[in-house]
Amino acid sequence: MTKIIWFIWNTSLETFFLINFRLVTKDGHCNIEFGNVMYSTHLSFLADFWTTFVETRWRYVLLLFIASFTLTWLFFALLWYWIALNNGDLTWQNPPSNHSPCIIGVYGLTTAFLYSLETQTTIGYGVRALTDLCPGAVVVVIIQAVFGAIINCFMCGVILSKISLPKKRAKTISFSDMAVISPKNGSLSLSIRVANLRKTLMIGSHIYGKLLRTTNRADGETIIMDQVNIDFMVDAGKDNLFFVCPLTLYHIIDKSSPFFEMAVDTLHNQDFELVVFLDCTAETTSSACQVRTSFIPQEIMWGYNFLPIISRSKEGKYRVDFSNFAKVEPVATAHCALCFHNIKGHHHYSRDGHDNQGFEMTEINELQNVTKM
Repeated sequence: MTKIIWFIWNTSLETFFLINFRLVTKDGHCNIEFGNVMYSTHLSFLADFWTTFVETRWRYVLLLFIASFTLTWLFFALLWYWIALNNGDLTWQNPPSNHSPCIIGVYGLTTAFLYSLETQTTIGYGVRALTDLCPGAVVVVIIQAVFGAIINCFMCGVILSKISLPKKRAKTISFSDMAVISPKNGSLSLSIRVANLRKTLMIGSHIYGKLLRTTNRADGETIIMDQVNIDFMVDAGKDNLFFVCPLTLYHIIDKSSPFFEMAVDTLHNQDFELVVFLDCTAETTSSACQVRTSFIPQEIMWGYNFLPIISRSKEGKYRVDFSNFAKVEPVATAHCALCFHNIKGHHHYSRDGHDNQGFEMTEINELQNVTKM
């Protein structure tokens, strides 16, 4: 019993590390770490301070937002306190009854801080006001007003830029969690599905892939991240996709494809990562964005095909059924790409436990007029 539990634990642990050790996560983040970066290189981040602030996490931006205003209010409050001190305006200095203060209503550090806040934020409650008896105080008011305007413009620009980042629009573009291999248009193809969750178009959409794997060359050199181009297309081509509804993209597995030498029983033993990129421009904001995802061998299902999700109603409207977005069904598929091209009728139903979670076999009787993408 102990050996069985230990075996299950090791298997689960290996599967966990295998799934999580990838360059690009399912949501598009790159899992990479930079080491031994020279100290002088960090100065380049300060030179490009705008990009550094925009790419900073929200928690630090909000902290910087609060600190920039609070610290400047405190700094100028100390200046106002110093001006009032030199003029003898403070309470503990016991000014005479006929004393003319530089700033009306400033007689301590707290009131100096309140005056600094009112000056920089242009609140002006009317309780504290600057007089014309101290020319230096007038200069400080001008400096604080200009400095406060600069901080307002900079922080508003950073927050607006972070809110309008193109990667936020990319959150509404979704890839299928699994890829499938099945016959399509007389060829063996690897297919994935992508959907635009908004009704607004993505202009100039272009999709492509990179196969990442470790390659050992004949001269003994080992390339840890060898990249091979993977072409994806739809029936209408591969450039300028009409991305108004979910698309099924496929890669033809021919003799030039790196998947040609793989088979149904060896696919999950391979060591590679398929990274898929979608470059497009948002129609509403005209901002370019890139959406990424990746597939490892355990996320590729051999002998399955995606269920149709697009139909046409009796009223003539096109309907997208997202409940079938990630659902698949088994189809007759050759054991390997070589079998598909050389042995006619050599097919295999892949029912060996590679179904995605929540798989349901459904009969679709209403989708008679399915539009092919």
